[in-house]
Amino acid sequence: MTVALMWEARAVAGRGEELLSWARAQELTLPPLRREMLRAPQDRVLVITWWDADYAADLPELPEPDGRLVTRAVHRWRFESVAAD
Repeated sequence: MTVALMWEARAVAGRGEELLSWARAQELTLPPLRREMLRAPQDRVLVITWWDADYAADLPELPEPDGRLVTRAVHRWRFESVAAD
């Protein structure tokens, strides 16, 4: 089974590049199958990691950044792959 972990944070205005650099520098205790970094307006950063694991597996996640860098707590979601029709 493939599980995707999504981590999304919103930087303080004008600090989106700093948040993106911070997220890129975070090391996970295990390497994911794939890791993708995305950005959006309003200085938002999204990191998606893919894992070969069960949905409930204990997987490493990116931590919360310093509170002075973000406007709110990080949002996290977990999804599992489903077969295509």
